[in-house]
Amino acid sequence: MAAVMMVGIDESEHSMYALEWTLDRFFLSDENENPPFKLHILHARPHAISALCVSGPGAAQALPFVDSDLKKMSARTVEKAKHICSTKSVKDVTFEVAEGDPRQVLCDAVDKHAASILVIGSHGYGAIKRAVLGSVSDYCSHHAHCTVMIVKKPKTQITN
Repeated sequence: MAAVMMVGIDESEHSMYALEWTLDRFFLSDENENPPFKLHILHARPHAISALCVSGPGAAQALPFVDSDLKKMSARTVEKAKHICSTKSVKDVTFEVAEGDPRQVLCDAVDKHAASILVIGSHGYGAIKRAVLGSVSDYCSHHAHCTVMIVKKPKTQITN
C-alpha cells in the first residue's frame, strides 16, 4: 500500500502552483503507473462565523449568506484542483473539504489519513503580515506529525 501524500489547497495561485509542482514531480512519468504515494487533496473551509468578523444586530441573518458563499468558493477551489489533476492525467486522487481553521484542519487530517507528507503552498507573506494573519505553513511545519513540504511560487521576472 502506498504512503499518503496530502496537498492542502485554498483559492490562491500559490496553492494551485504547489499542487501543480507536486503533480509534476511525484505523479507524472511513464514509470509511475503505480505512484509512490496515494494523493489526497484537502481544502479547509473557514467557519462562516469566523469569516463574517462582525457581531451585533443583523449578524445572525448574514450567516447563511456567508456560509453559502464559502461553500461556493470551496466548490470552485476543488473543481480547479480536479481540473489541474485531469489535465495532468492524474486520476487516482481523493478530494476532501473540511470546515475549520486551516492550520488545525490540515494537522488533524494528516493524523486521520496517516499522511507521510503534507504539501502546502507559501503565500510569501512578510514578517508583519505573517505575525498578524498567522502562517499556515509555519504552524503545520511545527505541529503536523509528518514531513511538511512548503512550495514557494517563484517570483516572476520582468524583462525589458
